[in-house]
Amino acid sequence: MKTLFQFLILLFSATLFAQTPTNPSEIKQSLNQKANMMHASLVKNVAFTNIGPTVMSGRVADVSVNPKDPTEFYVGYASGGLWHTNNNGTTFTPVLDNSPTQNIGDIAVDWTSGTIWVGTGEKNSSRSSYAGIGILKSTDKGKTWQNVGLLDSHHISRILINPNNADEVIVGVIGHLYSSNAERGVFKTTDGGKTWTKTLFINQDTGIIDVAFAPENFNVMYAASWERERKAWNFDGNGNNSAIYKSTDAGTSWTKIADNAGFPTGDGVGRIGLAVFNKNTVYALHDSQFRRPKGKDKKPSDALTKEDFKTMSSADFLKLSDKKLNSYLKNNGFQEKYSAQNVKQMVRVGTVKPIDLASYLEDANAMLFDTQVIGAEVFKTRNGGKSWKKTHDNFLDGVYSSYGYYFGEIRVDLQDENAIYVLGVPIIKSKDGGKTFTSISRENVHSDHQALWVNPKKSGHILNGNDGGLNLSYDDGESWMKLNDPAVGQFYSVFADNQKNYKVYGGLQDNGVWVADNNVKINKGWQQSGHNPYESIMGGDGMQVQVDNRDANIVYTGYQFGNYFRINRKTGKNKYIQPKHTLGETPYRFNWQTPIHLSKHNQDILYLGGNKLHRSLNQGDNWETISGDLTTGGKKGNVAYGTLTSISESPFQFGLIYVGSDDGYINLTKNGGGNWTRISNNLPQNLWVSRVIASAHKKERVYATLNGYRFDDFATYVYMSNNYGQTWKSISSNIPTSPVNVIKEDSENENILYVGTDNGLYISFNQGNSWEAFSNNLPNVAVHDLVIQPTAKDLIVATHGRSLYKTNIANLQLINNKILGKSNHIFAINNIRKSGNWGRSWSQWRDAYTPEIAIPFYTNSSRKTTIDVYAGDVKVNSISTDANKGYNEAKFNVSFSKKGKRAYEREHKKAKLSAGQNGVFYLPKGKYIVKIGEAESKFEIK
Repeated sequence: MKTLFQFLILLFSATLFAQTPTNPSEIKQSLNQKANMMHASLVKNVAFTNIGPTVMSGRVADVSVNPKDPTEFYVGYASGGLWHTNNNGTTFTPVLDNSPTQNIGDIAVDWTSGTIWVGTGEKNSSRSSYAGIGILKSTDKGKTWQNVGLLDSHHISRILINPNNADEVIVGVIGHLYSSNAERGVFKTTDGGKTWTKTLFINQDTGIIDVAFAPENFNVMYAASWERERKAWNFDGNGNNSAIYKSTDAGTSWTKIADNAGFPTGDGVGRIGLAVFNKNTVYALHDSQFRRPKGKDKKPSDALTKEDFKTMSSADFLKLSDKKLNSYLKNNGFQEKYSAQNVKQMVRVGTVKPIDLASYLEDANAMLFDTQVIGAEVFKTRNGGKSWKKTHDNFLDGVYSSYGYYFGEIRVDLQDENAIYVLGVPIIKSKDGGKTFTSISRENVHSDHQALWVNPKKSGHILNGNDGGLNLSYDDGESWMKLNDPAVGQFYSVFADNQKNYKVYGGLQDNGVWVADNNVKINKGWQQSGHNPYESIMGGDGMQVQVDNRDANIVYTGYQFGNYFRINRKTGKNKYIQPKHTLGETPYRFNWQTPIHLSKHNQDILYLGGNKLHRSLNQGDNWETISGDLTTGGKKGNVAYGTLTSISESPFQFGLIYVGSDDGYINLTKNGGGNWTRISNNLPQNLWVSRVIASAHKKERVYATLNGYRFDDFATYVYMSNNYGQTWKSISSNIPTSPVNVIKEDSENENILYVGTDNGLYISFNQGNSWEAFSNNLPNVAVHDLVIQPTAKDLIVATHGRSLYKTNIANLQLINNKILGKSNHIFAINNIRKSGNWGRSWSQWRDAYTPEIAIPFYTNSSRKTTIDVYAGDVKVNSISTDANKGYNEAKFNVSFSKKGKRAYEREHKKAKLSAGQNGVFYLPKGKYIVKIGEAESKFEIK
């Protein structure tokens, strides 16, 4: 029996570790904190370069087109911000980069005044749909943004602006994704966002997924409610409260119109999309989760299916013909050792039951597509919702599969009542009011379709936003142009190999795995050469990458749910290497982002995590399981859960391995899996372990980050241990509230750490006692992964919304307490080679070539700083710059000042200086000294 003291301790621990959604006041405070950090950061001037890719883009949330000039439009990406074009998509300019978020659910533009409204937080409810911060508004075309409310909405589906009154705006709010909340429903403002009124509210688990108004009458509008509940282990995207509502007073009041009117009702009603042709004629796209009637899907032959084995007795199983059973085994990828005769013998002796032949196949990925629901269906009303009728008799197979919650958009051509478009996989159109459909997906269009604009004045002119970016068609989808100018890829992972000109690899959401040289140039030159610098090496949702450091042609990577391959890029051969459970054993569970890890001690040794840890000693050809279940055991649901998420082996000792799970466990083995110790009992419980990292500087040291995103808990959980995880120290310090995805230890300086959160990137120079925010050319975007290329000293940042960024960290690695205590410090300056091209232009149409070197320095206060350049004792030039406290880089064009030239010529009477074609006198070959106060550094012109 527990003592009262023990009971109180348990009660306190349960309270301490219970996941509760982050409240809006904390979010507001963290946004202010981040803004202040960015302003005062010691690394605010460390510049990042985006290295793409652009050829494969990210998920589009919405588009808004200028009705008077359709070559001008905005496109909002789910986690990549808002972009503007006025040249029909030839180029785009980001306009949300100076805002606190890049996560978008919907956009609306008052084209008369140029006012932009952004509903933040993606409308889709996928596993990587990020929450927003309410409504953002800009009255200066994106130069500045104001938050005008609904901070606790998290996910916004639709914004409608009254065409006759720009201050009257309707907003559909879906609400929290992983928890219940009250700020969901339909909201209305009549004063441009100063105040809001909730005009439709169903309950704390039901939000509004779509709102649309009659083009000729803003007073008449329709709204679709959606009841959904997502957990880390389960998603229910349907419920009794999913329905259609109507307003006749511009959204001030609402009436439910779908009940007993021909539109489905009940627990199986899923996501609903709306398209309004006029006040009486409306189309509704429904993701029906009702089961299909029996007999509608007949087996095409007498071939065995896994369903047959779920109810088959052992006696009936033994009566099956070997030929028929062998066909089933072969067609479903059973290992060769499972022949019909062998399996029958296993059934005879009772080690295997017939149902095991079904269970053997039921991994998480297969089960995702193994439902028999009705799926997508289109309904139409001609009388303003008094009655509805399904437009088609057949099933719309292949449009939704089993994840209709991810789509749900429908459009109607305002010039043709019978011309409609349904967005899913693929995109389909109908010219007869939904009776029949044809696909308008094409070879250069991504398969997952999210947003569509149909020109109300010109039939056939459509803009299609999908998971691969944006496409434009002028012939009603018969052919498409790709408008992927922005770098808005949604990366899950990044890796850099050890080649001299090292390559960068990354896994993208729904866009596979790509590779390119690290010094890739992101421009349109590839359209002339025919060779994009990025090469696709894997499809699906791209996952982690490991590269053999002995042979960069050997690449390990894969797609979701642990489907990994060993690729030989030289021969082009791929081998599938996922570990497989034995017949009769409970199937392994694999996370969406299954972790892999190549041993630093032997590059033939590969680790892969399911719910157990697997090790291969021969590059994935064969596997041994070196642990039991290292999770809480999973939970009943339709999403794989109770799985490993992170693996790290200490570079100091083979077999010293840490693993983390999605349900909060961190386990350690010091003997290659001989025995395991759970080391997470003193950490917050039940959270997703986003990283556990063995230190490369101290054998006993380990880092861990936990992530509460799947509980709408946005707190920052970052920990360090110096005793193998026996005790932990929180090192999240001053990082603003935001879920943490990754921690990276610096390759040179053990005091330096990097952390990526759902809202940016941070660095610590003192092992996490305090943190600085990066911001120079790096917007507030989710950072999913980090890698350091140790030879080049480059940091590569994988963002989930803005592709890959790179910066050199060689100087940052040198920062220590000694440098931080100085007034000024100048880091090493790169030498430069003298060229006769300095100041020269190759033609009258080009600017003269201007050389430039960077002068990197640290200063302990923000002030105007003078940088003097000397040739011996002669000052040849001076630069004045407004320096910020912390790291700075001044640019110097290696030229003389007028005064410096005269002084140099006096000292070097025989020197013959000549100006470049541009009239500038550049420094000759020689050694130079750069000084800031007492600090100095040198460089050479060779």
